[in-house]
Amino acid sequence: MKMSKHRMLREVPRTTQRPEVSKGTMPGCEAPSLPLLVADIFTKLRLVQRVRVLRRLLVPVGPMALAVLGGGAFAKFVAQARWPRMSISLEDAARVTSSQMIELVRYVEQSNPQALQQVMVVLSRDTATIAAVGASFAFVLMRRFSDRKPWRAQFARRG
Repeated sequence: MKMSKHRMLREVPRTTQRPEVSKGTMPGCEAPSLPLLVADIFTKLRLVQRVRVLRRLLVPVGPMALAVLGGGAFAKFVAQARWPRMSISLEDAARVTSSQMIELVRYVEQSNPQALQQVMVVLSRDTATIAAVGASFAFVLMRRFSDRKPWRAQFARRG
């Protein structure tokens, strides 16, 4: 590179850090991630609804994952793993923290997306939940279902 005698080459500092992105969102997307959204909704639900959501999320999880997820918060249910229905008390649902729910939803999202779709359907049926969380839930729900075929249609074809 040809340079004049008086002109010095300036070094441009390289930044190794990524641009700041708010927690739980993707760049260019205003809606929170699905695990954060479900955890937020979970904290706003009545205890009876929490039990339903928790049961739907825990049933497809295996015994080893139950023992590990949420720092062992779900280890109590290892004996019930692989049962068609888990016995979850109101106290159990009340004890689940937001961070434990985020971890559980992330796991279920990766291991069994159909179970997570069932949870989304349960949450979408409750009008009080929709009113409490507003447009962000509706946006994520519509985006989620537009990307995939409805879970009922997938099961109908198999039978």
